[in-house]
Amino acid sequence: MLQNEELIEKQEGETPQPTEPEKGEEKQPLQESLAELNNKYLRLYAEFENYKKRIQREKEDLIRYSKEDILYHLLPVIDNLEMALKHSADNVSEALVKGVEITLRELQRVTEKFGLVPIPATGTPFDPSVHHAMSQVERADMEDKTVVEEFRKGYMFNGKVLRPSMVAVSRRPAEETETKIRINGSTKEE
Repeated sequence: MLQNEELIEKQEGETPQPTEPEKGEEKQPLQESLAELNNKYLRLYAEFENYKKRIQREKEDLIRYSKEDILYHLLPVIDNLEMALKHSADNVSEALVKGVEITLRELQRVTEKFGLVPIPATGTPFDPSVHHAMSQVERADMEDKTVVEEFRKGYMFNGKVLRPSMVAVSRRPAEETETKIRINGSTKEE
C-alpha cells in the first residue's frame, strides 16, 4: 500500500503544471486596467468637486437674491412716499410732511442695508441697460443722449437691475445740427 501512495504522489508531482506567463505579460493588462480605473476615478472625483462648487454657488445666489421679491414689491411704497413729498401743498401740516420724510428715509436705509440702491439718472448719459427711454426732448443746452428727466426711479439689487429708470432723453434740435460734407479731402460746413 505504501507503494501505491508513493506512486500517487509521484504522479501528482509529474502532473503538468500550466505554464506561467511571463511577468511582463501578466502585469501589462493589469496596469492598463488600473490606469483606466484610476482615470475614471479622477474624472468622477473632479466632476463631484465641480458639482459641490456649483451647488454652493447656487445656494449663495439663492440666499443673496431671496430678498429680491419683497424688495421689488416695496418699490411702489417708496415711489408713493416720494410722490407725496413732491406734491405736498403748502396747506399740508408741516408735521405730516416731516413724518413722511422720516418714514421714507428709514425705509430707504433698510432697503439699502439689504442691497437695494437707486440708479443715478438725471444728468447722466443714457444707458439702455439701466434706463428705459420714455421720450426724447430737444435740448440745445445738453449733450445728445443725456437723461433730462426721471419719471420713475430705477433700482439695482446686489449689482443686478431690479427695475430700470423710466427717463426722458435729450436730443439736439434739428436746426442746430451741422452737416459736414467731405469735398476733396477737406470738410466744409453748410
